[in-house]
Amino acid sequence: MAAASLSRLSRRTAGPSLRRLLSATASAPSPAAAPPPPLPPSVAAAGADRVRWDYRGQRQLVPLGQWMPKVAVDAYVAPEAVLAGQVTVHDGASVWSGAVLRGDLNKITLGFCTNVQERCVLHASWLAPTGLPAETLVDRYVTVGAYCLLRSCTIEPECIIGQHSILMEGSLVETNSILEAGSVLPPGRRIPTGELWAGNPARFVRKLSHEEIMEIPKLAVAINDLMQNHFSEFLPYSTAYLEVEKLKKSFSIPL
Repeated sequence: MAAASLSRLSRRTAGPSLRRLLSATASAPSPAAAPPPPLPPSVAAAGADRVRWDYRGQRQLVPLGQWMPKVAVDAYVAPEAVLAGQVTVHDGASVWSGAVLRGDLNKITLGFCTNVQERCVLHASWLAPTGLPAETLVDRYVTVGAYCLLRSCTIEPECIIGQHSILMEGSLVETNSILEAGSVLPPGRRIPTGELWAGNPARFVRKLSHEEIMEIPKLAVAINDLMQNHFSEFLPYSTAYLEVEKLKKSFSIPL
């Protein structure tokens, strides 16, 4: 009651000019914060590029626990390939675009001057049903065609695996052998030295001639030479310096 009487008394005693000032102050909206000035187009474009670069979903080398893929200095792994876990890529080997080498259960090894072409999938299981080693081993001078699937198999030196082929657990391809494109090698099947196999399931076709055997490592060397052209254009330390150059130009930062 005392507060209400005091407010009525203050309204009566205040002059009209003071009442108008108080009512205007009460009804006036609070000033909003001024919007920040827009960024220059060059700075906005640089920021958008940086967001796209920082939030890419794919990583080339994926560590799993204590295992980190090991890639030799002169081996080539395409930017679109993925290597995870217990993967070892030796000197002169190449892994091309879209290939996935997943060593989360066992080891995957690529030997000297071996090439795994586009969209291949290499995996290894815990154990092989045949009792043979469950790791996936691709020895030196081996050519693995595009879209192949290799799982817990062993390929000895100087072999050719045709594209779209499947090698199942425990299968073995011995030295100087060729598996035709689109073939399926069942679990535990062995291709003896110097033979050509084909089909689903793969079967013996014929013996390889001496000239055909001599051409097997030459194909691997030719792909290695082609790999050098890609390797020379590849930036092993990423394109981070390009982002720095964009920021320097945007903000006119002297060198």
